[in-house]
Amino acid sequence: MSRERSRHPPIPARPRLAPGTPLEQTDRAMAAAQAQAMELPDIDFSYAVTGTGNRLDASPTDAGENTGRLSVTLQRGAGPREEQAAIDALRARFEGLAGVQYRFSRPALFSFSSPLEVTITGYDLDRLRQAAERVRAGMQESRTFSDIKSTVESGNPEIQIVFDQERAAQLGLTVRELADRVVSSVRGDVATRYKLREKKIDVLVRSVDTRASSVEEIRSLIVNPGSERALPLSAVADVTVATGPAEIRRARQQRVAIVSANLASGDLGTAVDELGRIVKAVEMPVGVTAAVSGQSDDMRDSFRSLQFTMLLAVFLVYLVMASQFESLLHPFVILLTIPLALVGSVWAMFLTGTTVNVVAYIGLIMLAGIVVNQSIVLIDAVNQARERGMAKHEAIVEAARLRLRPIIITKLTTILGLLPMAIGLGEGAEIRKPMAITVIGGVAVASFFTLLVIPVVYSLLDRKRFQPSRAAAAGRVAAEHGGG
Repeated sequence: MSRERSRHPPIPARPRLAPGTPLEQTDRAMAAAQAQAMELPDIDFSYAVTGTGNRLDASPTDAGENTGRLSVTLQRGAGPREEQAAIDALRARFEGLAGVQYRFSRPALFSFSSPLEVTITGYDLDRLRQAAERVRAGMQESRTFSDIKSTVESGNPEIQIVFDQERAAQLGLTVRELADRVVSSVRGDVATRYKLREKKIDVLVRSVDTRASSVEEIRSLIVNPGSERALPLSAVADVTVATGPAEIRRARQQRVAIVSANLASGDLGTAVDELGRIVKAVEMPVGVTAAVSGQSDDMRDSFRSLQFTMLLAVFLVYLVMASQFESLLHPFVILLTIPLALVGSVWAMFLTGTTVNVVAYIGLIMLAGIVVNQSIVLIDAVNQARERGMAKHEAIVEAARLRLRPIIITKLTTILGLLPMAIGLGEGAEIRKPMAITVIGGVAVASFFTLLVIPVVYSLLDRKRFQPSRAAAAGRVAAEHGGG
């Protein structure tokens, strides 16, 4: 292993063995997975943790002695291609480990949900399991999804105790007393606290060694200590070994099963459409419904709010320009620059292979305030020329000639300033890059078409008559008298 850690974000993997696997066996599997990961190219650093979380975790399927966490860091200078190649190679290595399930997860912007989730609701657990397996099988047939996981998988082995209430009542015992006695014997009671410097350590007293106990030992627990005739737990309860559920989820008093997955290829929008087709093709049992959720819900909510923000920004810009130009038509002509900028942004994202995301939308909102500046400068110069007494066509030509250099200079500075961000230099460039590409494409195309489209639209739609200013009128009168 390299002692110097790379600055590239680590790739986290969460291997999971069969429920009930002891910690020693999980540790051996994690050590083998880490050793195979370090044999891959472009790997700089790795570390592994065996046995994560506890039984009080919000997601118990990702915690316990049968789970682990493996993080792999790529070498300095590795890009998205090297990262995807490392993930594919790790998947191939994990497939060779017997009994190991795995899931890769990358931190997502503005969301902690899985990229793709299918929420299946109903009241019957068996029907939920059938529907979840059908959806999971349909997703496995597609190459778009990877790391598919279902919450209706089998959980950890456990000892289940079912009390006989009538038998306990005949013996003068209550179920609550019996349950408290079993919990006290297995988990233990805090008898006292041992103080070591400034720390207090609980001293537990229990009658069952949880590390080496058996079902027979649990059945032989005395539930009425101090009585003349001792009663074992088996006399008032049935003690069996069973497998409990991995998770218990409910929503609106209904059981919920979630089938989640990561993206293997393509963008999130395309994967959501394909997942929707898979869910519609699955025949759901009676009383069971399914819906696509996860980060797709967050994406739709974010896009909806950003669309409203963009419309609000355009409306506010229109109000400001209408008050300044004292016209309702001139601001409308200026706002035509925004659709031209959108064309440039779409063109730039298509050429660079950038998908539409939240950061790209933020760049579009920025364009609403950036690209209108050059149109404002151009239309204002035309109006000033017409106020000096020039004809409309002559004023448009003169304003375009005078404002060509300032428009080119200001837009070049914007493009050159965002170019390093668009190239992807520095840490976290994959987050900032879509915004820079969107702004550069919009500014470049809008700067070119502003000098062509905006003057033509202004010439066709403008019907405003300008009164020459006093200085212009006096100059024209003087010129007429001088010429006479």
